[in-house]
Amino acid sequence: MHNKFINDNFLLENKYAEELYHNYSKRQPIIDYHNHLPPQLIAEDVTFNNITNVWINGDHYKWRAMRTLGINEEFITGKASDKDKFLNWAKTVPYTMRNPLYHWTHLELARYFDIYDLLNEKSAEKIWEQTQDKLNSDGYSCRGLLNKANAELVCTTEDPTDTLEHHQKLDKSDFNVKVSTAFRPDKAILISNDGYNDYINSLGNVAGVSINSFADLCDALRKRIEFFNANGCKICDHGLDQIYFENYTENEVNTIFKKKRENKAISNEEALKFQSAVLVFLCETYHEFGWVQQFHLGALRNNNARMHRILGPDTGWDSIGDYPQAQKLSAFLNALDSKDKLTKTIIYNLNPADNEVMATMIGNFNDGSVKGKVQFGSGWWFLDQKDGMTKQLNALSNMGLISCFVGMLTDSRSFLSFPRHEYFRRILCNLLGDEINRGELPNDMEWIGKMVSDISYNNAKEYFNL
Repeated sequence: MHNKFINDNFLLENKYAEELYHNYSKRQPIIDYHNHLPPQLIAEDVTFNNITNVWINGDHYKWRAMRTLGINEEFITGKASDKDKFLNWAKTVPYTMRNPLYHWTHLELARYFDIYDLLNEKSAEKIWEQTQDKLNSDGYSCRGLLNKANAELVCTTEDPTDTLEHHQKLDKSDFNVKVSTAFRPDKAILISNDGYNDYINSLGNVAGVSINSFADLCDALRKRIEFFNANGCKICDHGLDQIYFENYTENEVNTIFKKKRENKAISNEEALKFQSAVLVFLCETYHEFGWVQQFHLGALRNNNARMHRILGPDTGWDSIGDYPQAQKLSAFLNALDSKDKLTKTIIYNLNPADNEVMATMIGNFNDGSVKGKVQFGSGWWFLDQKDGMTKQLNALSNMGLISCFVGMLTDSRSFLSFPRHEYFRRILCNLLGDEINRGELPNDMEWIGKMVSDISYNNAKEYFNL
């Protein structure tokens, strides 16, 4: 296999890296504690009739690459046939060299389809047929793909208005992979968003609360947290540009909310006060229920207004933002901690310039009550590539304890994205193996191997009380 591009020692540059990966990391199950997989597809154990449906549709990483190459939108999100979309992706792949897409593409073809040929225009037709044959065979349904990935837990992301019917169905099924959910209430926080009042009406309907005041909103959100908790949810997630923390009074916040409910304009300052109040309420409630809270910070979303109008959000028009993060994040965590209401917290940042900010911020609130209570989350979105992950690992190592890190997640909408865990594990093992080779770390395989096993699997298992 060593003559193949994807071989046993892909990304492993010496014998120490190889030993760490193969003996301590490779066989560990996957705990994917944050992704955007549709639970309905898992509950119904859907099969995919071709590779485009499972691999290209919905993948805005691939879409951005194809657009950059000058491929018409017809062959990306348009009405072209699935096969033509795949052929255009195949044509794009050789041009993605040095983008993580090149590595992921070939890892995914190898791990799910046992295909080790490079994908390009010449091989496309053959690979289309090979994947077609596999997808039509046993073991390639949604549940089959999760089993192939050696997944133990996958945690999808749902809005407070979700019925969780698919999770309930899965809970009663004999599926051996645990499928849980994360509570994502950002639509209730972001008061300036279009359609906010319509959303609050739907939240009220689901919660059985007539939402006319800030107290009503909190009551409705609490009822949904109780419902999610009763259905096994132990994690929440927020995707915000930055943490909000402005001083406010309950009276102010109530006035702002009522103005919004009457469709009156609210100022940016009023929005920030309101968002701060909702976030503090939610996070104090998460603490009460013993949940883990996650904050994905720093994305600048929907930059292309024309394409957002045509295709909607999450279609590949987002980038890294350069928001100030440190002061508000510190004040927010401090406000929760000062009341002893800071639950386990994972903070992900999208701007690599903030790596050291985040790596040092978490140390301010690790109070000895829980191992790794406040975590600097793995390289996310634009940073879940070799350089981004290495920089995150280095910042965390230099300023915290890498040994307490809860490791990787896919944050993906694709059932074929789980080799990202393998990618991360190989990068981690190579980083440590290189330092053993250079004499910067001792050749203590037992201890460093344990550290690798912990970061790959054990720390997450302990952190999420699995």
